[in-house]
Amino acid sequence: MKMPRPSEEAKAAFARVVPDAPGVTLKPMFGQLSAFVNGNMFCGIFGEELMVRLPEDEIAKVKKQGGRDFEPMAGHKMGGYVVVPGDWRAKPPSALIKRALEETRKMPAKTPKKK
Repeated sequence: MKMPRPSEEAKAAFARVVPDAPGVTLKPMFGQLSAFVNGNMFCGIFGEELMVRLPEDEIAKVKKQGGRDFEPMAGHKMGGYVVVPGDWRAKPPSALIKRALEETRKMPAKTPKKK
């Protein structure tokens, strides 16, 4: 299966919507671009789509607004993440991204793997 690749425009737009907050870093991941806090991913782009990490009850609300499960491969749902509905570049979902950051910041920090 060929993974979708984000355009340079999508990468630049993503970098603009990620909060400039303590501990937040942008890193490439599987040819995509993701935002991390304390080593845990809280949002990212997959191709041209934006996904965020949220609690299940909040994912359900986003899905009722047109969002959908994040499936990096068809039929393989990545739990805890939802694809944001609509054109995220024209109308950035700042509240969802901020909420994803808040929730992910509560998780234990990941320590870098030794090479």
